[in-house]
Amino acid sequence: MQLEDHIGDIVRKACVMNNISSAAAAGAAGLSEEKFKNFAKTGQSAEKINLAAVAKLTGLNPAKLEAIAGGWLPAPKDLSAWRELRVITTADAGLNVNCYLVWDEVQRDAALFDTGLDAQPVLDMIAAEGLTLRHIFITHSHWDHVEALPKIRAAWPKARVHTSSKTAPVDQRNKTSEIIHLGGLRITHRETPGHADDGVTYLIGNWQEDAPHVAIVGDTLFAGSMGNGNGAWELAKQTIREQILSLPPETLLCPGHGPLTTVAEEKAHNPFF
Repeated sequence: MQLEDHIGDIVRKACVMNNISSAAAAGAAGLSEEKFKNFAKTGQSAEKINLAAVAKLTGLNPAKLEAIAGGWLPAPKDLSAWRELRVITTADAGLNVNCYLVWDEVQRDAALFDTGLDAQPVLDMIAAEGLTLRHIFITHSHWDHVEALPKIRAAWPKARVHTSSKTAPVDQRNKTSEIIHLGGLRITHRETPGHADDGVTYLIGNWQEDAPHVAIVGDTLFAGSMGNGNGAWELAKQTIREQILSLPPETLLCPGHGPLTTVAEEKAHNPFF
């Protein structure tokens, strides 16, 4: 298991967020500009980096940044509390994308959150578990999260699509305060724009044995990092604080890339916050 963003990615994003030049960041790091650029690209450096100075310059939390440099990872997740939750990771040319399949144990009705790059693993799991796909929830419309949508819709044409994209048909758009029932499970959503204009986080609750809520966060937040702000960094940080990190500490966070994490782990270890 490895983080979606290595230490160089995190520093590079913080520089872009705060409009800090590579020359200025290199000076703080104690590296030549060329070596800093290589560090930002690879996360590795043959020379010691002054991470405390880099953190001060970029607004990152120094202790959390040092911990990630030292190899911090979120604790492995035992999903037995969420028996009807599966993580499906598809890959292409080094890009790994998570999607999530959830279902009601009794009725066998299922919901898919994002589609990943390849429809076949999703369709195979639906068939293996004897499920009926009722809903497809899209966290945002970037290509890697919807690449398999046409094939999945072709296999399950009656499955209802949910998205916050303003270009989607009206009957597919998320509605304020809407609650979707999947057997005994309850699915709600919170708008989380920033990484994408149509970014949305889906909350799944009412699990058996009172397991904590699950939040499907797309690329809004990664374990130890956050998605590219794409010119809307402050909005991205604000929505993470208000809509994700405000959830109960034990909430399971399911990102579009990288390992699962929790609200408590991100509050304690994410250097952007």
